[in-house]
Amino acid sequence: MHVLFIVLNRIDKLDDVLAIMLKAGVKGATILDSQGMGSVIATGNNDDVPMFGTLKAFFDRDHPYSKTIFTVIHNDELLENVTDMVQSYIDAEKIPNIAFMFSMPIGKIYGV
Repeated sequence: MHVLFIVLNRIDKLDDVLAIMLKAGVKGATILDSQGMGSVIATGNNDDVPMFGTLKAFFDRDHPYSKTIFTVIHNDELLENVTDMVQSYIDAEKIPNIAFMFSMPIGKIYGV
């Protein structure tokens, strides 16, 4: 078992990514509002810190917020299938920094 995380920087693509996940066989996921550290630096009032002022030029101010999707994947075949399908979509969109994803193994799940 694995947990798959997708950090979607282009939240306008959320419906597409969820549709792909459903088509791949994912039964459910949790979606959280999120914001990266770079976005906080770019939109924050921290001009008095010289390093932050310089870094602001490198961050995307047009998309300061993201969605973090995570789901438990019960087998390796499904994990490969969903990651391949999402990666194909991301590659086809040709939008820089649209998203990134990673998975981690799960030791145990507890239903409390």
